[in-house]
Amino acid sequence: MTATETPLLDQLQEPSDLRRLKPESLLQVADELRQETVSAVSVTGGHLGAGLGVVELTVALHYVFDTPFDRLIWDVGHQCYPHKILTGRRKRIRTLRQPNGLSGFTKRAESPYDPFGAAHSSTSISAGLGMAVASRLANVRRNVIAVIGDGAMSAGMAYEALNNAGSERARLVVILNDNDMSIAPPVGAMSAYLSRVVSSHTYRSFRHVAKQLARHFPRRLQQAAAKAEEYARGLATGGTLFEELGFYYIGPLDGHNFDHLLPVLQNVRDEAKRGPVLIHVVTQKGKGYPPAEAAADKYHGVSKFDVVTGAQVKAASNAPSYTNVFAEALANEADRDDKIVAVTAAMPSGTGLSRLKSLHPDRVFDVGIAEQHAVTFAAGMATEGYRPFCAIYSTFLQRGYDQVVHDVAIQNLPVRFAIDRAGLVGADGSTHAGSFDLSYLCCLPNMTVMAAADEAELARMVATAARHDSGPIAFRYPRGDGVGVDMPANPEPLDIGKGRVVRKGNRVALLSLGTRLAECVKASEDLTARGVSTTVADARFAKPIDRDLVRDLMRSHALVVTVEEASIGGFSAQVQQFCLDEGLLDGARARLRSMVLPDTFIEHGTPKGQHAEAGLDAEGIVAKVLETLETIETPAPARKKGRAGAEAGRG
Repeated sequence: MTATETPLLDQLQEPSDLRRLKPESLLQVADELRQETVSAVSVTGGHLGAGLGVVELTVALHYVFDTPFDRLIWDVGHQCYPHKILTGRRKRIRTLRQPNGLSGFTKRAESPYDPFGAAHSSTSISAGLGMAVASRLANVRRNVIAVIGDGAMSAGMAYEALNNAGSERARLVVILNDNDMSIAPPVGAMSAYLSRVVSSHTYRSFRHVAKQLARHFPRRLQQAAAKAEEYARGLATGGTLFEELGFYYIGPLDGHNFDHLLPVLQNVRDEAKRGPVLIHVVTQKGKGYPPAEAAADKYHGVSKFDVVTGAQVKAASNAPSYTNVFAEALANEADRDDKIVAVTAAMPSGTGLSRLKSLHPDRVFDVGIAEQHAVTFAAGMATEGYRPFCAIYSTFLQRGYDQVVHDVAIQNLPVRFAIDRAGLVGADGSTHAGSFDLSYLCCLPNMTVMAAADEAELARMVATAARHDSGPIAFRYPRGDGVGVDMPANPEPLDIGKGRVVRKGNRVALLSLGTRLAECVKASEDLTARGVSTTVADARFAKPIDRDLVRDLMRSHALVVTVEEASIGGFSAQVQQFCLDEGLLDGARARLRSMVLPDTFIEHGTPKGQHAEAGLDAEGIVAKVLETLETIETPAPARKKGRAGAEAGRG
């Protein structure tokens, strides 16, 4: 078979076709599925290592269970590419993460085989439990399977769900995909044999009978017998914790061995009266693709690459990434100040904190996928005089919002929030877009909020946050590379609540917050060429806003337009409220308009395409200005006549 031949996979249009094969054919299916996954991601880029690690598990689950009637949930969804290939989406697999293509995560609107959308971690057990209980209430005998990675098991939500599932005695199968934490003992034949035994109907029936007999014994003997059986299995399998939470634990199993996987999954499927079960499966990220196996990150996330060599194709840039600018600036501040510490929620590389950890390993704390804990942990350090930087993606900080409010803002603790991936994020789509941080932070008392217009401004904001001890402060910056400005050798802190004018005009003012500034400058050049003299200002601060700047712009221009790459309720709301309170809109000649993200979730695509769709590129800004000017500068009688003519036309 050549590198491009997939004769068995070619016969499989959906999982029902897979179930017609003999078990001995599944190994070839897995090999072809792994090959197809590598080939597809080499074209599109995306998440690779996690999907390669669950190829055999994916085949086994669809072979044993009756999907989509049986519900199969992937957590986190980036391991679902092999699943998509097997469930009728192979013809579109090379559109992954492309405009109008397949999502890089599971998505309910995309396929009945995706019963729950998953892109943030640790949600699968809660969702699965809801499905299992709903099936029980409807008197439908359905299997619900949640596959959760070991990293996702570091989040508190997973344990809340496990605890609830144990008490509900629901028909739920949780598969712990142990591919990174090495929490399992070595997997071998004895472990596989014991797992087959303890998952079998014979063993579980015997166990049930033994429990019934034990009820006739004194209570102390009942408890002793139960603990003896539980700990005997726990010593063999390591599952005592899950047993205490009410799950029947099986494992660990070799997740790449069908001889181990199939009998256990079949036993669990066929058990008529079982409650929740946890199957511990050990897999290897990047399995079967040598470049991924050899890479430190196991090719977790990749750009387009050469299949033969594994070499990734990355566009050259003359500017550093915003993440790297933050990392370098924070490292410099930490060298200056030994009270600076940093906290991340399982993203040391993604947030750039691996740079600081290499220099000051005792001052960087990775708390796992636990944003709530990360925020309050940072707050605790702030109470003791340290200067914590809590580096969390915008979309993930949403999970710690209660802690931002109660544990940081109310107590006015100087926690610094470094908010990466603010705004639209391209191929990761709506689930990872940083659309809401300005809205949910600007409404909080005591909070200072900044947004970097370019990489030099970001370095200055890091310096500002490092010296801000009077309360919480946040600064947001986007995914991707900077705009290529000169970097300051020694970034100076900003004056809190003060913006800047970068281009002076007299008719229209564009008041930008964050990295839409470059597009505002382009728009101003276009408008000026059309005879519309345009001022461009960089607000820098979403809270507190520069009141003097806003007041001046409103008094000296016919139109002021705020521009931000965020949802309604953020910077623009602060400006609008100030203008209302100050009476700047009462009979003034100036008009105020706002440009924010539209009230919809923007799907995955290219950043350029997403900004155009949102109307936040230079072309969209120009169109907004011209449309507004036409409206406000057309005499009222003419507008009425125009409307009357339109009505007459309808008649």
